[in-house]
Amino acid sequence: MQTIQLKAMTRELCHELYRHWTNDASIYMDMRLFRPYVYNEAAVNRYFDAKGSDASRRLFAIMLGDRVIGELQLKQIDYDKKECTLSIHMQNDMVKGKGYGTQAEHLAVKIAFDELGMTAVNADAIMKNTRSQHVLEKAGFHLVGEDGAFKYYRIER
Repeated sequence: MQTIQLKAMTRELCHELYRHWTNDASIYMDMRLFRPYVYNEAAVNRYFDAKGSDASRRLFAIMLGDRVIGELQLKQIDYDKKECTLSIHMQNDMVKGKGYGTQAEHLAVKIAFDELGMTAVNADAIMKNTRSQHVLEKAGFHLVGEDGAFKYYRIER
């Protein structure tokens, strides 16, 4: 398996990610909300500007060599509580099921603990998204609750 890296997301990487993005119909709880993704330059710029300027968030490109294959965020960073929330999205089915998400989550947890000084990282997965739940568990997260729509996970230092 090839090794991935996390790299600070740039506007250019964000556009490259979303130019080849595919929405995953299999994870929508309400299929009435599903729409195939259509790349829109202005929308990607708005997304990057909103996420990239948020001081309580670190936005990463998941890189396979020189190719961006996903996005990972450490968000809701709370330096007083020393915890944050992990969010990950892989670009399309061609990069899913290969261990890249697990590698990315391991790297993100290391960054959260070693660079940001967090003592816990939280995550959630839509109930229907069993693949994401499996990846969280492989990365060391433990199920801490569920509410019918989501399963909630946590990993502590």
